[in-house]
Amino acid sequence: MVKLYGYPLSTCTRLVALICREKNIPYEYINIDMAKGEHNTPAFTANQPFGQVPYIDDDGFILYESRAIARYLIKKYPNQGTPLIPSDPKSEALFEQAASIEAFNFTTFVTPIVVEKVLQPRLGLQTNEERVSELLGLLQSNLNAYDVILGKQKYLAGDSVTLADLSHLPHGTVFYGAGFHDVFESRPNLARWWKDISNRPAWLAVKDGAF
Repeated sequence: MVKLYGYPLSTCTRLVALICREKNIPYEYINIDMAKGEHNTPAFTANQPFGQVPYIDDDGFILYESRAIARYLIKKYPNQGTPLIPSDPKSEALFEQAASIEAFNFTTFVTPIVVEKVLQPRLGLQTNEERVSELLGLLQSNLNAYDVILGKQKYLAGDSVTLADLSHLPHGTVFYGAGFHDVFESRPNLARWWKDISNRPAWLAVKDGAF
């Protein structure tokens, strides 16, 4: 059985748990208490040298970085659960295109906004509103393009959901809940897509850190 070493507040841990549930992969969740510094212990860094969560132990095969873990699990279990990476060359190319869209036109901007609006206040630090405004302006332009794409097809890579769509959920959900729901709701095609992916049973099961 896959062992998932993570932390409930970790968005990357949630992505891996999401993929396990979408693919019907049994897994054992092992909590790493980052508040106590367990991620910096020699036992942990022996498997994850950067001291970050998550990593998996799949019968002795150690793998870290959530995107790599997600792809590995999807490809190891192609015939069970949701087929999240196409095998046809053209369909796979469109998936890779969508995955790049998520990484460089969404998460690149959403993550630092979440840091400023959610994490900084938790640490008692002041939000840099000027930086948030700048990042939000760039993101808004990108989401206009999302709305065009999603007006032509159901998901980012076509009419079937893929890892590229689901990868938006961990950071996107925190962003949405930080008062930015209008960013989605003001764009009808984007709003339809977000409602679809954010209500998937696998995501609802893990989104609050209940692994």
